Amino acid sequence: MTDSPRDRGTDPRTRTDAETDTGTGAETGAGTDAGTGADARASAAPGAAPSRRALLGWGGAGLALGAAVTGGAVAVARSGDDMDPAGAATGGAVAFHGAHQAGIATAVQDRLHFAAFDVKTTDRAAFVQLLKDWTAAARRMTAGRAVGEGAYGGPAEAPPDDTGEALGLDPSRLTLTIGFGPSLFEKFDLAGRRPEALVDLPKFPGDNLEKSRTGGDLCVQACADDPQVAVHAIRNLARIGFGKVAVRWSQLGFGKTSSTTPHAQTPRNLFGFKDGTRNIAGTETDRLKKHVWVGEGDEPAWMKGGSYLVARRIRMNIEVWDRTALQEQEDVFGRDKGEGAPVGKAKEHDAPFLKAMKPDAHVRLAHPDANDGITILRRGYSFTDGTDGLGRLDAGLFFLAYQRDPRKGFIPLQRKLSASDALNEYIQHVGSAVFAIPPGVRDADDWWGRALFSEEA
Repeated sequence: MTDSPRDRGTDPRTRTDAETDTGTGAETGAGTDAGTGADARASAAPGAAPSRRALLGWGGAGLALGAAVTGGAVAVARSGDDMDPAGAATGGAVAFHGAHQAGIATAVQDRLHFAAFDVKTTDRAAFVQLLKDWTAAARRMTAGRAVGEGAYGGPAEAPPDDTGEALGLDPSRLTLTIGFGPSLFEKFDLAGRRPEALVDLPKFPGDNLEKSRTGGDLCVQACADDPQVAVHAIRNLARIGFGKVAVRWSQLGFGKTSSTTPHAQTPRNLFGFKDGTRNIAGTETDRLKKHVWVGEGDEPAWMKGGSYLVARRIRMNIEVWDRTALQEQEDVFGRDKGEGAPVGKAKEHDAPFLKAMKPDAHVRLAHPDANDGITILRRGYSFTDGTDGLGRLDAGLFFLAYQRDPRKGFIPLQRKLSASDALNEYIQHVGSAVFAIPPGVRDADDWWGRALFSEEA
């Protein structure tokens, strides 16, 4: 829900702290995904031929993404490895290729730019080409390279291939994660390939969802340690998709609110509490396999190695909370505010005695031990978006939850929380979406969504 004290006032471009991951959400366990990898191909010489987009002009058929004129050597994390202290300290790249998409179990970065898109084209071939172009651009940006032929040096008569605001910046552990919403399967004759687990979320008690912040045919989650790197990535994908897709809504986030790194300090949310102590660690491959990744026997086959994402924009009533007595605040969470220890315990990571907490305490209701082991991987961020026009902060948690099946993860958990969680007095869910997250891009010939759109899939 928010940033931890050690992160505030720190420029992510100069940070050397190796503890970079975090998640957000209820006390339900969370994990991390394999890394996202750098393109191994070398950059082309400055004299490379103009891109096809430059020759065709704005709005031409697919964007041909050639080698970049800019870029250089970067530290690359091992694919599938959540622990990369060297890469974290140097702002290096996270491997793009792998069995799973990066940005799920990957050590959580400091900043987020999340965007949901509506598909505007009815041409299946054009949309497939867009996914290929997006993959090529993502491969380059996660490696710290410019898109296509770069932001300058190309034909003066055509827009540059890259918008340029990330020039000179490190990769900052940028990860890009794509997802497909239920509404996408109403297009391009895909109804028969919609996963049964990709259900429309029910309306939960207390929801006050804004249509302008709900749903979407596609989503792209950009996480990085530098906010400009994350924004640059979404901006370029939106530019490449012009005429085929349009941004439906987006959310900036800061300050990770949970950790997926073992033994790391749990970050604090905007209420000042540590939340998500039992989050799945990126090294816990057994828990990831059980709770996060779509596996053998799950349908459809094209989703194997993928996951399901629930995104919720949760408004926090900051002003009311700030006038609430400390004891009540601690009773609401079931933890003390200083150490973060469960009621009656001394340390944050001490096993909680749930019955010692108030019956409606957040930790007691959300803990896996109180929910038949339900565990989700949380990866949320805090946000502040100005005021609501009534002198109150528009602030809260952008909750991101990855799981193997929302019907067995987020949905039953949220039904319980929305019915009796004491925290409901201080929060309200105002935005919502669910997406199928396809498996990772395997190699340089693969692309986002290939298994879904391939005839043999």
